Amino acid sequence: MSAVANDARLITTGMLPMVLIASAVLTAPISALLLRWYRRAVLRAMAEQAGATPTPAVRATQPSGTGNPLQVQRIDAGNLDATSSPPAYQRALASLASATTVYIAAGLAYALVMTGAWLVFTKDDGIVLTRVFWWLACFAWPIALTVGMVAAVNRGQQVIVGLVYFALLSAAGIFALVRNDALTVGQLAIFWLITEAPGTLLLLAFLRRGVRAVGPMVLVFMTIAVAGSIVLVNVVAAGGDAGLRAAVSVGSLFNLGGTETFFALMLLGFALFAVAGWWLLKWLGRRYERRRLSDQSLTMDAMWLFFGIEQSVSMAIEGWIYVFTGLVAFVAYKLVTTVGFILIRPGDSAARSPTLLLLRVFALGGKSERLYDALSKRWLRSGSIAMIAGPDLVESTVEPHEFLEFLGGRLSRRFVRSDADVQRRLEARHSGTDPDGRYRVNEFFCYADTWQYAMRSLAAGADAILMDLRSFSPSNQGCLYELEQLLVSVPLDRIVFLIDDSTDHAFLERALQNAWQQVRQDSPNRRIAAPEVRLVHTRAQKSVDINGLLKLLLAQYSLPPAASSAAA
Repeated sequence: MSAVANDARLITTGMLPMVLIASAVLTAPISALLLRWYRRAVLRAMAEQAGATPTPAVRATQPSGTGNPLQVQRIDAGNLDATSSPPAYQRALASLASATTVYIAAGLAYALVMTGAWLVFTKDDGIVLTRVFWWLACFAWPIALTVGMVAAVNRGQQVIVGLVYFALLSAAGIFALVRNDALTVGQLAIFWLITEAPGTLLLLAFLRRGVRAVGPMVLVFMTIAVAGSIVLVNVVAAGGDAGLRAAVSVGSLFNLGGTETFFALMLLGFALFAVAGWWLLKWLGRRYERRRLSDQSLTMDAMWLFFGIEQSVSMAIEGWIYVFTGLVAFVAYKLVTTVGFILIRPGDSAARSPTLLLLRVFALGGKSERLYDALSKRWLRSGSIAMIAGPDLVESTVEPHEFLEFLGGRLSRRFVRSDADVQRRLEARHSGTDPDGRYRVNEFFCYADTWQYAMRSLAAGADAILMDLRSFSPSNQGCLYELEQLLVSVPLDRIVFLIDDSTDHAFLERALQNAWQQVRQDSPNRRIAAPEVRLVHTRAQKSVDINGLLKLLLAQYSLPPAASSAAA
């Protein structure tokens, strides 16, 4: 074997795994640290004053408690799933099913390419059907991860997806064992663990909910930068003794010994390639702003590319050229997703679609994240979501361009500074779908003296409003203001309040009745013969709860958008 071939094999079987492992391991803590800094920066700005004179809220000029009394309807979320499905809900499920089908087809294309490479390795044995089925089943594992992230609304559904995959994998394994007496269960298990387990474990660095919003971007950056540190050291080493002596001579100018020079070379390579990594991140951010990709597709692409590179390393034993197998498989995946999303995309992707305003108790923490994650998977297939940025979801909803502006020290550009700024941002907010058929979340970052007008403006234009009042108590004064403004200006049939056992029910009902007393006589809700607010009670984030909640929220979409004067 030639020296060039030996060097190529060393790079593909030694350096490449090192780059992948180091990049993935570093991604988790760095992503968590950056998100913590991002959260602190957002919270610090939210407490500041913009200095603008806000438009006063609509309030009653005199007590108006002479109208029809407000009734409170309590609804069990689990019972809503049995109701009829409105057209917008059916369209959302159809879009989600189509997108999931595209991802499955793309994953199978990836698995076919990887299986084809293994067939080439064993070409002397011919095409053995049992091997083909087994390899396809193994390399299809990322499909289960993809479906879990794209379509599953809770942990139970993710477990079901995993069980379905392993049932199919077991069927392929049993078929192989029956047809080949020399094959053992241990050999099958070892093959699966070698090809799938390392990538799966490393991908946990950026696929967990806490860092998923920025994990793909950090992983891309770290992979390029870490590769730079290793490449520069190897370039110097390739120069032989002359190259090493030159490096030590340069290091001595800075009073660095041999060991210090080695680490300095790694840092220099990291810094040089980090420039390229930053440029790539900026390019991805521009593509996101131009609607050329979505945050979800960015995560999926990063995952599949990572699996492709990781699974190609073991193939390099047969020849360094096979390290490109994963890239070819990824290209096949991208071609299928690109064509597939073009085929399933609606003819008029910018057509009128429902907007959901999501209000909530900011102190919910993990509850907010889980609800948002489940709700967004379904709702964003029918329309957009608007929300006021808060500490509960600020790490989960960060968009690529927002995160890059934070890293560039320009986060203040995302904050609303005046009432006119609110209107400008409302007109410029994202409409239509991304290439993968999903609508977007429009998050409004507000200072302490601009959030109220932003809330009223968003409520005025929303087709549906979900206010998450789990853990609601007398300490949530901001929610009391929002309750009052919703009852004043938004038709009651567009509002849904979500509660659970942690809600102070007695206090909530008193707050609703007090807010109702402040509703002026010319409010659209005062003309309702039997005014009623709906409190949807959920006990666990079950699929039927999410489905029922969506049906209720989308039931009124056939009505025209709110034309209230809340923002006037």
